[in-house]
Amino acid sequence: MDLTPGPFPKKEGGDWFLYHSQLWQFTQLMSHIPPTILDARVLSGSGGGPDKTLINSPPFLARHGYRMLCAYLHDPDDPGFEVLRRKAEVAGTSLISVADRGPLDWRVIPRLIEICRRERVWAWHGHDYKTNALGLVLKRFHPMRLVTTAHGWVHRTRKTPIYYGIDRACLRYYEKVICVSEDLVRECRRAGVAKSRCELLENGIDGNVFRRTRTTREARAALGFPEGLTIGAVGRLSTEKGFDILIRAVDRLLTNGMDVHLFVAGEGPEHDALTRLITDLKREERIRLLGYRSDLIPLYESMEVYALSSYREGLPNVLLEAMAMEVSVVATRVNGVPRLVTHGQTGELVEPGSVEQMAEALRRVLSDAELQERYKAAGRQVVETRYSFAERMSKLARMYGEMKRR
Repeated sequence: MDLTPGPFPKKEGGDWFLYHSQLWQFTQLMSHIPPTILDARVLSGSGGGPDKTLINSPPFLARHGYRMLCAYLHDPDDPGFEVLRRKAEVAGTSLISVADRGPLDWRVIPRLIEICRRERVWAWHGHDYKTNALGLVLKRFHPMRLVTTAHGWVHRTRKTPIYYGIDRACLRYYEKVICVSEDLVRECRRAGVAKSRCELLENGIDGNVFRRTRTTREARAALGFPEGLTIGAVGRLSTEKGFDILIRAVDRLLTNGMDVHLFVAGEGPEHDALTRLITDLKREERIRLLGYRSDLIPLYESMEVYALSSYREGLPNVLLEAMAMEVSVVATRVNGVPRLVTHGQTGELVEPGSVEQMAEALRRVLSDAELQERYKAAGRQVVETRYSFAERMSKLARMYGEMKRR
């Protein structure tokens, strides 16, 4: 059945019965068109944790009667969009490409107006400072509801204080501000967002996708990794991720005679600095930067321990993924992480920036097979009972439903 509405019916020749019949058919057709939500985000590289959520969301929202589109603003010369597009295809999601030459590229405005009108967008869902600012502009040309998700203001550069300031200023004009962790709810309230407009909606994982099917030994053999205990980490190679702390902690374990390897998957601006650090420590055979990995599941399966060394996080998807894959976790006590990891029950928590605490926690878990098994089972249970992706999307659909009723 073609649900694309045609032109609005016109009254012709005084035939009121025909006119009202056409009008009734038109309104019935319109009532069957699901509300369209356009999620917009600026992309640099091949994306991160929020993009995993975005590209996997449309099929789940469709079950609740919503049509979700994903529009990405990106430099057309950046190959990262094609990488993300291929991942989206696997998830059954199509991405809308919007050429964007930088913060001052005003040409994105007419492009997005055309998309909003063509797709009959009911709600604009921003995911960063630029798409939040654009939403306020675009609403003047295409009436729509405004929603945004605060993923956390964690990246630090010379310009980010300006961008984050713009972001916080925009939030108070949005009908709904979704926060992925409780600390972000507090930050948004401090930015002037009314309590009634803040919604806590933590990240979720599809446990059917992230499910272990091989032992660590089998996974290591399949990847060609050497024998020995394996510590893994995944993320953007940037300063806030604290990978230098993790590398130094693993160096201490090696100095103390532990047979361990560290593998870090990801790309980013700190790649060269981290490579130099590994070389200076003479640990090239034991610590490797793997670069971008399209399929993380085999990597998770190869780990005894997943290590998160970040200084700043919201509620990291990678930690949820590792726990769903039944990997013991050691993580820094930052922002939303303690809601996910209970020290001594589902994993180990350490203070950010502490090489000593990170090294000791890794040693304790790696040296105790029984403790590893307990953390693995408890972590999987936490994800299944509290961080289901399907339940997250149900909550989001209910929020959209409340907006519709208003």
